[in-house]
Amino acid sequence: MIRSVVMIDGGHLRVLARKNKRIYDPVFIEKLAHACADPTQEALLRILYYDCAPYVGQARLPVSGAMVQFTGSGDWLRDLARRDLFAVREGVLKFRGFKPKRVPISPAALSDDDFRPDFEQKGVDMRIGLDIATYSDERLTDRIILITGDTDCIPAMKHGRKSGIQMVLISLPGQRLAPELFEHADFKRTIAWPV
Repeated sequence: MIRSVVMIDGGHLRVLARKNKRIYDPVFIEKLAHACADPTQEALLRILYYDCAPYVGQARLPVSGAMVQFTGSGDWLRDLARRDLFAVREGVLKFRGFKPKRVPISPAALSDDDFRPDFEQKGVDMRIGLDIATYSDERLTDRIILITGDTDCIPAMKHGRKSGIQMVLISLPGQRLAPELFEHADFKRTIAWPV
């Protein structure tokens, strides 16, 4: 059996799942992760999930100046981390201000409802890259199965392949992956959404 590790870019997967009207929760993530591995040839060693807990903090609304409180819970990440074979690698979600919902904007009648909060994940790509390098350098696996759409992962994918690790890139329904990602994967595997 081929020793395999699944690595999931949670921010990327969440956007795809919501576009395809899927309920994004630990049950869904677990089903999808297990569907990525081929049980006839791959022994699944671990599932690494990379994401950020929701942002918690206050900010001033862009028009009225009123304070808004952002709340959320990372309990679902802890639930996921307790599941068999899962390890959760958390980055940090940063608040970057407000962006207009529609462009161009008309300054005549702006309200707070014309803007949405802008958040940015920090540290997730780096953690994926470090784990690919660690698993490759220490020969902890034979194959890395990757769910991402981020071309920032390409240097790590190259490193893994140079170390002799096979890279499998997962393609999901409704997803358009950057062509350069395919150039640095050994296999492309298309899977369906779990039911």
